[in-house]
Amino acid sequence: MRLSPGKHVKIAQIAPLAESVPPTLYGGTERVVSWLTEELVQLGHRVTLFASGDSKTDAELVSVTPRALRLDPTVKDCQPYHYILLDKVFRRAHEFDVLHFHIDLMHYPLFRSMAERVLTTLHGRLDLPDLHPFYRTFDSMKLVSISNAQRKPMPPVNWTATVPHGLPADLHRPGNGGGGYLAFLGRIAPEKGPEAAIEIAKASGVPLKMAAKVDAVDRAYFEARIRPLLDHPLIEYIGEINEGQKTRFLGEARALVFPIDWPEPFGLVMIEAMACGTPVIAFRAGSVPEVIEHGVTGFVVKDINEAVLAVPAAMRLDRAKIRSRFEERFTSAHMAKAYLAVYESLIEGRKPASRAA
Repeated sequence: MRLSPGKHVKIAQIAPLAESVPPTLYGGTERVVSWLTEELVQLGHRVTLFASGDSKTDAELVSVTPRALRLDPTVKDCQPYHYILLDKVFRRAHEFDVLHFHIDLMHYPLFRSMAERVLTTLHGRLDLPDLHPFYRTFDSMKLVSISNAQRKPMPPVNWTATVPHGLPADLHRPGNGGGGYLAFLGRIAPEKGPEAAIEIAKASGVPLKMAAKVDAVDRAYFEARIRPLLDHPLIEYIGEINEGQKTRFLGEARALVFPIDWPEPFGLVMIEAMACGTPVIAFRAGSVPEVIEHGVTGFVVKDINEAVLAVPAAMRLDRAKIRSRFEERFTSAHMAKAYLAVYESLIEGRKPASRAA
C-alpha cells in the first residue's frame, strides 16, 4: 500500500443476503466478507457493510432485510430483496471511494456509469457458458478472482487482481490429529465428491467423519446416493457444524479429504484445515494446486487410488509446518492488504494526470 499515513479509505462492502455476515452455519462468501470487513475496520478504514440485519460487525451496518434469507421461512423468492439491496447502495454510492461487491453480476447495469469506483470479487464457478456474453457486454467492470484457475474459462475481461481468501490467524488453533479419522467438511453435492471420500476411507481402512450440510437442491442426491453408504462402520455422518465446532473437528482429524469433481474457485475448507495444522488430500482440479503445496501441506492427487496411497503419507507431514504455511499465505491480514492495494489502484486511477504525477 502506498496510501499516505492516516489516509482512510471509505469502502462499501456489499454482501449476499442469503446468509448473515458472518453466517450462523454454512456460507463461504459471507464469512470472507466478514473477515475482510473486520480487518479493514481494525486498520482504521471507514467501512459500511450492506447485509442482512442479523449480521454482526464493527463496521457501519446497513440492514437490508431483518434476517438472513435462507433462515427466514416467509421468504420464497430472494430476488426482490437483492434489488432493494442495490437501491440502498445506489442511493449512498457517492459517499464511498470504493464499492466492493460480492454478489456476482446483478449490479452491473445499475453501476456501470460509476465503473471506476466499482470492484467485484467473483466467488463462484465461471465455466458456465451463459455467463460469457454477460461479461463481454460489461467488460469495463473491474473484477477480482480468488484463484488464477478461476479465470481460465472466462473471455477477456477487466481482471484487476487475484486475491486468495484469508481467515483470522486466531480463528482456529492447531490440533494433533488425535481423533484418528479422515474429515469431509462443507456440503453434500456431487461436485464435492462425498462418494469418493467414502471410497477413500473404506479403501484405506481409516474412519471418515462427514460434517456437511445438504441443500434442498441436493436432497434427492443425498437420499439416493449417500444415505445408503452411511451404514458402513467406518463412515459417520455428523451434519452441518458451526464455526466454533470446526476447530476441534479439523484439528483432531488425521487429514481432510477434498475429492472435488469440478473447477473449484478456491476451496475455503482447505485453508481452514491448514489453520488447524491438518494436511489436505485433494483431487487436482480448479484452485487445488495453488492452495496445497504437494508434500508440505498435503497431497494433490489425480484419483481415489492415489488418495488412498496418500493417507499414511499425509499423517507423517509436519503439522506445525502446515500451520506455519497458513500463517504465511492465507490470513485475513494478507487478504486485506491485497485488497487495499487494489482499492488504491482504483483511487489513483481516478486522479487527474497532474495530481497523480
